[in-house]
Amino acid sequence: MVDQNVWLEARQHTPEMLALARKVLEEVRSGRKVADAVRRHPLPQGGYLGKHVLVAAYRELVKDGIWESELEVLDRIRMKPVRTLSGVTTVTVLTKPYPCPGKCIFCPTDVRMPKSYLPDEPGAMRALQHQFDPYNQVQARIEALEAVGHPTDKIELLVLGGTWSSYRKEYQVWFLQRCFDALNGREASNLEEAQRFNETALHRNVGLVIETRPDHVNANETSWLRSLGVTKVQMGVQSLDNRILEMNKRGHSIEETRQAVSILRAAGFKIVLHWMPNLLGATPESDRADFLKLWNGYCPDEIKIYPTQLLSNAELYEYWQRGEFQPYSTETLIHLIADIKLSIPRYCRVNRVIRDIPSNNVVAGNRRTSLRQDVHREMKRRGVKCQCIRCREVRGKKIAREKLRNEDHIYYTGEAVEHFLSYVTPDDKLAGFLRLSLPGANSPSTGQSDLVGAALVREVHVFGQSLPVGEDQEGVAQHAGLGRSLIEWAEDIAKKAGYQRLAVISAVGTRQYYLRQGFGRGSLYMVKEL
Repeated sequence: MVDQNVWLEARQHTPEMLALARKVLEEVRSGRKVADAVRRHPLPQGGYLGKHVLVAAYRELVKDGIWESELEVLDRIRMKPVRTLSGVTTVTVLTKPYPCPGKCIFCPTDVRMPKSYLPDEPGAMRALQHQFDPYNQVQARIEALEAVGHPTDKIELLVLGGTWSSYRKEYQVWFLQRCFDALNGREASNLEEAQRFNETALHRNVGLVIETRPDHVNANETSWLRSLGVTKVQMGVQSLDNRILEMNKRGHSIEETRQAVSILRAAGFKIVLHWMPNLLGATPESDRADFLKLWNGYCPDEIKIYPTQLLSNAELYEYWQRGEFQPYSTETLIHLIADIKLSIPRYCRVNRVIRDIPSNNVVAGNRRTSLRQDVHREMKRRGVKCQCIRCREVRGKKIAREKLRNEDHIYYTGEAVEHFLSYVTPDDKLAGFLRLSLPGANSPSTGQSDLVGAALVREVHVFGQSLPVGEDQEGVAQHAGLGRSLIEWAEDIAKKAGYQRLAVISAVGTRQYYLRQGFGRGSLYMVKEL
């Protein structure tokens, strides 16, 4: 975990350590493996240099003009490069503890945390350390990521803390303004000004994510979320079986879930659904059948698979004590998830397959937090592969633009026709994609003038190591012009389908990009007349 301690340590480099790090970097630059170079230059007092020291020395060399910027060297010394291989840098913040409208029996309750979170989860620990102050959380996280070599100019802000929509609106506005103030490095007088500053800030917000419940989503709420700058909504669906939802006191129905998904899609949001196997009343067989329902009308863009974890501070613990609930074994979960992963379509990304809850909190059942790796090993043993976005991302692989093929994956949600436009390498790795939604006659009304007669671009994403704005690197997907090509492709499809305009649910920090692509500012969306 890259945390505040790493950042503090990174600020305490001695001249001797930096001098030693320069020797290591020269060897890395000449082609030697980083680990070998580090071992060849041990610290006088024992031990070896950390990567954060190498990053600091590299930046000092570039700043002093001794080296030109060499991103390939930085790529090799960066700590946990996978964090930014999806093309953006994610910064997670937690809202303060606040009463939750839900009564779910599986949720842990801790007075120090928002509902469903535990104080020893990594993100929650950072929030608690900063007393849930949004400015301090964002600032410290950016500094920690920079200390270990990650670019921080394109930030996806992930706001966690339970049901965002249940917090007072005054708190929501204050919280996000302070997040933007931290990104901007300056204070604004209001949220709108903070958003305007962010359009040209050093740390631009390229995505803003909140989480809520299906029974809190309506047209007015989507308008409010857009005014805040939100582009992606996570929703706890948990199950698509009303009987299971009722047994677990979820407090909403599958009808409300379907309506919420339709409204969010019509308003252009990217949709992330949370699904939970092993709820009270479920079996591995019923979970397999339930998971398949996700692709019938709901069609989420991303999913998080959260197997129910038995915790002593959740009501479900009492059911277990009475013998009314039995957690699945690790082996059962591995086989279940390996089975259902094969049904995930190419347009969906699996963000997680397990909550990041430390195993010491789990009373019974699976305690392995490396479940994703276990599942992939099982799938490899079976000789099968998952087709989801995460499993096909190009990551740090070099691409040849002329060898990419375009793929238009069309699917139907009941209210819209969705085009998942993508550029794919010869070995089926995903270099970039665009989500184009063509609303139909049954699409719910959003009340947004920007969206009248409009096709919607709900997401444009180009993969590969996130690069700073203005930086270039040969063979890297982020600077192969894929974004512009995808937008032109979407325009052509929308025009041929008879739509009058193309609207984009733009994040605050990507508005300037869309202005350069010929879009204009609408009230809440970027719009181009066709």
